[in-house]
Amino acid sequence: MITKITSGSDLLAIIVANVPIEMGVHFYTPDELSQQVAAMRHPPGRRIDAHIHNPIPRQIKYTQEVLIIRSGRLRVDFYDKSRTYLESRVVGAGDILILVDGGHGFKVLEELDMIEVKQGPHVGESDKTRFEAVADEMVVLRV
Repeated sequence: MITKITSGSDLLAIIVANVPIEMGVHFYTPDELSQQVAAMRHPPGRRIDAHIHNPIPRQIKYTQEVLIIRSGRLRVDFYDKSRTYLESRVVGAGDILILVDGGHGFKVLEELDMIEVKQGPHVGESDKTRFEAVADEMVVLRV
């Protein structure tokens, strides 16, 4: 199951629930995003052609992150581009969170083991602007 978090016409995030994957290659992200995420399932013996990726100049405007939740539970708070809080969702073991645009914050609900993937190179604190998070009592949890 795929859930898209939007604000108006802006795609903020994609949540990919931990569900069985159909045979083949399935992209969760549209072609125009600078971070591409796909799931692949192939039978034994299937060959994937040997290949090398060609050097193609790309312009990346914003960092996009992919979080792969290995264990635990994480509340994700979503904000629009103007830092206005919108809603929260909970992701858990096996889920994938693709953060595309807008703002986000997190609260760990159960001990968390996750992997983060994002574009580089890493530029430290100048890569982000921090702002005040939504208060726990104001959280709107969607399922």
